[in-house]
Amino acid sequence: MQLRYACAHTGAEYVLEQAWLQASLPRCPLHPQGGCGFARHGTYSRVSPPGTLVARWYCPTGRRTFSLLPDCLAARLTGTLAEVEAVVRAAEQAPSLEAACAALRLDIELPGALRWVGRRVRAVHASLHLLRGLLPERCGGCAATLAAFGERLGVAEVLVALRGIAEPWLRDLPKPLGFRPRRESGGGRRGARQHWVGADPPGAPA
Repeated sequence: MQLRYACAHTGAEYVLEQAWLQASLPRCPLHPQGGCGFARHGTYSRVSPPGTLVARWYCPTGRRTFSLLPDCLAARLTGTLAEVEAVVRAAEQAPSLEAACAALRLDIELPGALRWVGRRVRAVHASLHLLRGLLPERCGGCAATLAAFGERLGVAEVLVALRGIAEPWLRDLPKPLGFRPRRESGGGRRGARQHWVGADPPGAPA
């Protein structure tokens, strides 16, 4: 299970300062009264930013791992929230998704670029759409775009700001903002909110 690690680091600062060493989870989320053997369980790595590690813990009684994902990192996508936001903003401002892809992913052919960009745009816009209903006093009536949310909230980096604003609902919001688990084929959910603890797949445009 992924949990929020509230910190103001950028991705580069997080790696430079090895901020995962300061991450703390003093009580088991499943057994706050204790007695379950809850303990730190090392780290797992991410491909980008290079050198990134994420702290994790393990509950032997619940057979569940927990990781603290810093605000700067995208959930279940390679890289940072700032990088994802840059892609989605470029797509919002481009005359078409194809035009955005031509500028963003010169290293792969158009069909692959469309999947890569489209996946990010759909995921981010889905979260924004949900947040309009969850936060009607702050986001009600706002278009489900980063440009509109940035203007409404008065922030330059919308996704990083929303990681804190939407903290009560992160487990129900989709990637890259929230921590909602992947749906298994057939409609099921994987492992009762268990998070994937391995490294990002090398070379795969997530």
